[in-house]
Amino acid sequence: MEPQIKTTVVGSYPVPNWLVAMPCEQSLVDAMSVVFKIQENAGIDVVADGELYRFDVNHPDTNGMIEYFIHPLGNVRSQVSMSDMKEFRLDAHMAYRARPSGVVEGPINEGVLALVCDYRRARALTRAAMKFTVTGPHMLSKSVLDHHYGSRPKLCMAIAEILATQVKEIGAEVVQIDEANIPGHPDEADWALEGINHVLDAISTKPAVHLCFGNYGGQTIQPGGWDKLIHFLSGLHCDHVLLELAHRGNWELEHLAQVNPKIGIGLGVVDIKTNVIESPETIARNIEAAVTVLGEGRVTYVNPDCGFWMLPRSVADRKIRALVQGRDLYEGRT
Repeated sequence: MEPQIKTTVVGSYPVPNWLVAMPCEQSLVDAMSVVFKIQENAGIDVVADGELYRFDVNHPDTNGMIEYFIHPLGNVRSQVSMSDMKEFRLDAHMAYRARPSGVVEGPINEGVLALVCDYRRARALTRAAMKFTVTGPHMLSKSVLDHHYGSRPKLCMAIAEILATQVKEIGAEVVQIDEANIPGHPDEADWALEGINHVLDAISTKPAVHLCFGNYGGQTIQPGGWDKLIHFLSGLHCDHVLLELAHRGNWELEHLAQVNPKIGIGLGVVDIKTNVIESPETIARNIEAAVTVLGEGRVTYVNPDCGFWMLPRSVADRKIRALVQGRDLYEGRT
């Protein structure tokens, strides 16, 4: 019997040691196969490739959320000077980055970005329902130094055009757009929504959006609250949103109850900012608390708050198992 609430991961997974030690295409395929199998064995309903398709031997400690998408683009310079960095740091909204991911010097184009090739590699490695994750246009536009468009909204839409063309070719059961900057900048919600929806509208399967308040070394990157984003969330052209809640607590559920009921809630019930493994009982209680406030049928997925890439593999694997066990306990399967 199909579960009423499906389990999924947000995307990233800790990079296996052998991929770092022996980076090559075969090592990458092996690593992705292992990541898929770990999720399948745990019973995850919608699996992901761990975002290992973005692996870069020169930056093995990151999951390539920004540079993987920016560096291949045409008319974007990836070699950044000291003066570029100084200019970029004048933007208080990106204070957590020391340098821009690139410098936009003309009308951008897709260059050599080819996400469909990454998707096809992953698709061949699992028969399970899978998701493919793509960083969204708002966050990408905030990470670069713009010397051409003169307008962040215009730059955002230019990036959205490129991403929309790319995601049209991706047939994963779920295609997820990741936006980790907008929760801290709700004043940018209107133009961010326009760009994000442009990408979502191009997805031919089930579109999803993941939003969080950032994570680096177990630290929240930016302040904010879901109460400031109800209009934004309600306006997304997606099937469901995956939200950071486990680390923050369930006190914001009353605000999330106001989100457009056509949009399902992907409930964050696993805290990725701690090594503590949640018990199935704790996860089941958090699901029950959310359903009580949000209403039956509103929680369509349960998931971690964010990706696992900064956690030890042993911790990530146990949290993945606990996620499924907690959902099953809530639905009376155990």
